[in-house]
Amino acid sequence: MKQIIQNLKTGETALEEIPVPKAGQGQLLIKTSHSLVSLGTEKMLVEFSKSNLFQKAKQQPDKVKQVLDKIKTDGLLPTLENVFKRLEEPLPLGYCNVGRVVEIGKGVTGFAVGDVVASNGKHAEYVCVPEKLVAKVPEGVSQEEAAFTVIGSISLQGIRLCKPTFGETIVVYGLGLLGLIAVQMLMANGCDVIGIDIDESKCAMAKKWGAKVINPRNGDDPVKKVMDMTTGGADAVLITASAKNHDIISNAANMSRKRGRIILVGVIGLNLNRAEFYEKELSFQVSCSYGPGRYDDDYEKKGIDYPLPFVRWTEKRNFEAILAAISKGSINVKDLISEIVDLKDYQIIYNAMGRSGSIASILKYPEEQSKLDKKSNTVVLGNGSFPGAKAVTAFIGAGNFTKMTMLPALKDSGAIFKYIASSSGVSGTTLAKKYGFTHSTTDYTNILEDKEVDTVFITTRHNSHAKLVNEALNAGKNVFVEKPLAINMEQLHGVIENYQNLAKEDVHPTIMVGFNRRFSPHSQAIKKAIGDNPGPINIVATMNAGFIPPQVWVHDMEVGGGRIIGEACHYMDLCSYFAGSAIRSVCMNSMGTGSEENTDNASILLKFENGSNAVINYFANGSKAYSKERFEVFSQERVFVLDNFRTTKAFGAKGFKNLKTKINKGHKDQFHAYIQKIKNGGEPLIPLNDILNVTKASFGALRSLKEKGWVDVE
Repeated sequence: MKQIIQNLKTGETALEEIPVPKAGQGQLLIKTSHSLVSLGTEKMLVEFSKSNLFQKAKQQPDKVKQVLDKIKTDGLLPTLENVFKRLEEPLPLGYCNVGRVVEIGKGVTGFAVGDVVASNGKHAEYVCVPEKLVAKVPEGVSQEEAAFTVIGSISLQGIRLCKPTFGETIVVYGLGLLGLIAVQMLMANGCDVIGIDIDESKCAMAKKWGAKVINPRNGDDPVKKVMDMTTGGADAVLITASAKNHDIISNAANMSRKRGRIILVGVIGLNLNRAEFYEKELSFQVSCSYGPGRYDDDYEKKGIDYPLPFVRWTEKRNFEAILAAISKGSINVKDLISEIVDLKDYQIIYNAMGRSGSIASILKYPEEQSKLDKKSNTVVLGNGSFPGAKAVTAFIGAGNFTKMTMLPALKDSGAIFKYIASSSGVSGTTLAKKYGFTHSTTDYTNILEDKEVDTVFITTRHNSHAKLVNEALNAGKNVFVEKPLAINMEQLHGVIENYQNLAKEDVHPTIMVGFNRRFSPHSQAIKKAIGDNPGPINIVATMNAGFIPPQVWVHDMEVGGGRIIGEACHYMDLCSYFAGSAIRSVCMNSMGTGSEENTDNASILLKFENGSNAVINYFANGSKAYSKERFEVFSQERVFVLDNFRTTKAFGAKGFKNLKTKINKGHKDQFHAYIQKIKNGGEPLIPLNDILNVTKASFGALRSLKEKGWVDVE
């Protein structure tokens, strides 16, 4: 299928060939007929991508600070490499989509194949959208009109926050698409509306619908004019403009009455003057997109609705309200259409963004699009036939870790890249082109069914790891799964049972988990110095993990399993490697008065079979300026200090050469050794029993926290 993609690095807007996505749990697959181009939001994205690196940095001072912090801990060159990789991320454009439902995922109710729907889907021939971001289009509303549903909801949410009452005077500052829709809704609400814009054609349209208008380019002072038109100033100002300067927020304050309301829907400079707000006791609020539920994974992805009696208007209900208003004629969107352009001619729109008089451009999609079958979920990018070859690999998952770490580390390892699977197809296709994969797919079962593929890398969200491991093993594939192997004991037992059943049938695919730290030259140097059987040793490990907002999926115990299971397992494995022994028991205590399973501020005590001890301090409340990872190993009157996988020093160890490198956490050595093992055979890089022991120990840590005591590892 075809999809419009923006390249943030080069500034190119391209129509790319992408595999058709599949409807997952709680999702609908929609065949697009029309999509609306947001000439405000998309123009900003296109202009940003075309700016040089200095200009990009100037527009994002918060990101610059993050880069400077990362340079302090990781060094200049690794940080710059990271920045450039980020800029290579493909950006799918669009969020105002209309089409017909062609596939319904599990758990979706209230829709049928063939329904005409509006959604926040991208500019693509097929889009996969969560059910809570889809609304049925009523009869009598054309698909061109329905394309305004989502953009209209943005205006509507701003108005809901404004809380206008009948007879109030509301200023709409900016008469672009958002502003002109807002004018109509406010007029329908019984308000007196004053519109402000520098485009005379837009002012004329607002005036046609009954609004009073002000055009500063005609010499009018917007503040003075509003004060002249009102008694004491406007009751509220709805800012729908897009501008970099700070004049608009100042004007909005000065044209408001005492205790007036200012709602920001657009994007403007926000250098607020305290006196302007203080003297009038003004209220100011930023409107968030389509309404309640936006950016809430429980609502959007899991489909958990807010109860109507308590949250009357969610984003989905706002979609439905806009469609109802169009159906009744309360909102006229036909007059807002500047042009309708065939998808293949998309550059007509994108090459002329921001031209005077243009309000809304609509893309029309061909009726005959990519056929839905097994082949439509895969894009073939090269000759993908490798008869008799070993280490023919496929990736299930094309997220940041795959892109930033795994694929660069696998370069020149001898692996043959055949498939990469991603849910949307966009990130997977981009990575496939960059690293020479011959296939990009949105259906990972294509990988499992391909007999040439002998090795599968799994880098999806944690809750899917165990399931995918089992499916890949059953397909006879060697499996490399990024940690964790599983997020609970039930999943782990399922993997163990499946592996044992395959062994009974004399099928012996390998399981490898991405415990890469033991492969670092720093870890290897310490291990060589203390030996394979060092006797009882003491280890202190500190992970300055950094703060991750609580709404991020890794904290969700059902999805990410929490950071102890998902990441602290790394340190358990490295401690076990240094000790040369399995973990016998574990005890964990967390910061604070509670005992939350998804804590990321905890101290973990480990007792090993050979008498060794380890303390792992996993903290998320430290400074980014401090080293992220630090290990201290105490053995036979010697101390080894590994600092951030950049330096290793020894105290009291004769003949030990201190080590200094750029950050090296062992990824490259791990992957290269793994590929050679696939090609040449030999013992597992990490014995499966060691992997299972560490995984069980991570589960034991959470059980220990709950039970407030030591827990023995099975």
